[in-house]
Amino acid sequence: MSKKHKRQKQKQKFPWIFLVLGGVFVALAVFLFARQGGDGGGTPSIAVDQQKIDYGDVKFGVNKTFSIKVTNTGDGTLRFQEDPYIEVLEGC
Repeated sequence: MSKKHKRQKQKQKFPWIFLVLGGVFVALAVFLFARQGGDGGGTPSIAVDQQKIDYGDVKFGVNKTFSIKVTNTGDGTLRFQEDPYIEVLEGC
């Protein structure tokens, strides 16, 4: 019977505290990594190749198309808080 008693004494409890602390540290590391944002810390700046497009007189019902090139000339990530829009002016 003494052999069984010695085996039970050798059996140690699982160190749950280390498992919990490890999980907390992993969660904290993921949180801090996600907050970095990855914008490079710079300042974004937007530039377009044309400030004004003039079609002249266009008959009603006739579709016209154009393209513009939008570029980020800054050193940070360019993000829009709202959808970009184009303002159409008539009769300048």
